[in-house]
Amino acid sequence: IGCTDIICCIFFIVAIVGYVAVGILAWTHGDPRKVIYPTDSLGQYCGQGKLEKKPLLFYFNMMKCASPMVLLEFQCPTPQCFFFFLCVEKCPDRTLTLVTAIAKPEDWKYYKSYCREDPGNKPMTEILQKKLCPAYLISSKPFLQRCFPSLGKKGEVITVGDQDKFNDGEKIRDAKDLVAGMKNATVVMEGRQVAMKIFEDYTKSWYWILICLLIAVVLSLIFIVLLRYLAGIMVWVMILMVIAVVACGIAYSSIKYVNLKDTAGSNITLQQLGFQPDFSVYLHIRQTWLAFIIILAILEVIIIIILIFLRNRIRIAVELMKEASRAVGYVMSSLFYPIFTFFLLTIVIAYWGITAVFLSTSSEPVYKVFNETDCPHGRQTCEPENFTISAMKTDCPRSECLFAFYGGETPYHKYLIFFQFYNVFLFFWCANFVTALGQMTLAGAFASYYWAPNKPNDMPAYPLCASLGRSLRYHTGSLAFGSLILAIVQIIRVLLEYIDHKLKGAENKFAKFLLCCLKCCFWCLEKFIKFINRNAYIMVAIYGKNFCRSARDAFFLLMRNVIRVVVLDKVTDFILFLGKLLIVGLVGIFAFFFFSGQTDAFKDAAPSLHYYWVPILTVLVGSYLIAHGFFSVYAMCVDTLFLCFLEDLERNDGSPERPFLMSENLRNVLRKKNQPVDF
Repeated sequence: IGCTDIICCIFFIVAIVGYVAVGILAWTHGDPRKVIYPTDSLGQYCGQGKLEKKPLLFYFNMMKCASPMVLLEFQCPTPQCFFFFLCVEKCPDRTLTLVTAIAKPEDWKYYKSYCREDPGNKPMTEILQKKLCPAYLISSKPFLQRCFPSLGKKGEVITVGDQDKFNDGEKIRDAKDLVAGMKNATVVMEGRQVAMKIFEDYTKSWYWILICLLIAVVLSLIFIVLLRYLAGIMVWVMILMVIAVVACGIAYSSIKYVNLKDTAGSNITLQQLGFQPDFSVYLHIRQTWLAFIIILAILEVIIIIILIFLRNRIRIAVELMKEASRAVGYVMSSLFYPIFTFFLLTIVIAYWGITAVFLSTSSEPVYKVFNETDCPHGRQTCEPENFTISAMKTDCPRSECLFAFYGGETPYHKYLIFFQFYNVFLFFWCANFVTALGQMTLAGAFASYYWAPNKPNDMPAYPLCASLGRSLRYHTGSLAFGSLILAIVQIIRVLLEYIDHKLKGAENKFAKFLLCCLKCCFWCLEKFIKFINRNAYIMVAIYGKNFCRSARDAFFLLMRNVIRVVVLDKVTDFILFLGKLLIVGLVGIFAFFFFSGQTDAFKDAAPSLHYYWVPILTVLVGSYLIAHGFFSVYAMCVDTLFLCFLEDLERNDGSPERPFLMSENLRNVLRKKNQPVDF
């Protein structure tokens, strides 16, 4: 055994080193606080540093802007339309205007806590002109660490602070003016309440959910064991059921055809009837049912003919599935290998996600000139430290230099989009590499079972660990090569989806058609490459050749046995689909009767929940993932044994020098025998 695809291995290692460098660069420049904590108009984080006791963001006159939903977008749409962001300890719990608050000392003391600085004894006009204090306070509630007006209803009238009107310092406004801006926020707030209830349900039912998932694990193991004994019965019952269903369709169509014999108007032809938008009309015509009889009869004959000619290949598929159950029984640790794959994928996803967050927060705060009147410097970049002595302030005395958004114009920020692309591409490459490592490791373990002359005595002591070691030591380059090809196709699909998203509003039908064709072609290409890669990894695990030679050998080997491939693939897929359906159905039914409390036996044990469908859906999804994890190992075992079986047929002839290594049952199905050894 030698190392394969060394150049690609080196390239992969260099790419990983570069990926780590991008991560370090992102972690050095990034600051997740930019998305976690709100930022005031001076670029300070609410709830951090000297503002630690002021975690909430309060907005001065929000009605200055076109829509209060701008609050969630962190910037104003025009230079004249701006408001000041201020970090506060708590949101206002009463509705006041600056006019009424100044008149009452108690209210004025409360009001000043929402001012940018202490206004002292300045007149109201100067306070408003310099924007030292908001023109009004509206009773608000915190949401996403921001203060949003608390809207209510009196009959059909929208109110804020128990009033249907409020003074914004310029004119009297209706409370309903705030509705448009608050509508989406209200939906999110209601969603937050639902999320809290769901979280509470999880805290009450998590251990019962784990019990249900443990039941799914046990059922998956039992199903795989039973396949050794019941695979043949299940396959032939499935085939007979298909034949029976088609026969029932023929019988039903024949009965309808006979019953319509004396019905008026039923003997006209479909050509005479023509096209009818109500398709139920065709069901009253005898010719329709005659067409059904002919079509179903032809289908029935085709199925029976196929079964007659392919019966031996179906028996081979059944025997291979039984053999796969035996192989899994000898390598039981393989059933839990998906946990290791899941762990590695979790690391890859976490690294990608964290790096993406740090890259997206690598920008610097950008300050812009804001002014309520026309200003030649409006929305130009400014420096808050020296703005008061700048020409901008001189030209526009009432302007202010306020935080607008996060950005940057340094060389690092110019290449930020490249780093993001590199992060996504390496995510695909690493995720595909981890999946490929799992496939090659399992293939090597199951191949060692097939090629062992005396099973299990001639197998390695720890076949799974030995296969994992070989894959990493000798075939990292091959794994990297196959996963690189797949990652390139996947990143192209992502770019096509991005272009499609950008062109949604376009009216160029040819461009849309071309894009749709490209998306379809690359989807098919991705499926084909996954199929080639899977079988190439099996051949690499068996022979230790490089990726390209293994992919070529696997492809031509399968093409020489294409009918066997189709039969085995479809039979295996259907059996595993039935297994998943059975396990998810059994566990789901149990979870429904338990968590819904509709059965007297479980009423006392079942927890009291807001939404009983929450644990049920969790159990259903978890059961499917568990069954899929176990059955993916089984499917990999079947594919590996199948390629080994085909190689066995082509390499060996049953002579003492080249005996068949397949099981005796498979030899009996193929009517092959090993010649006895002469002593």
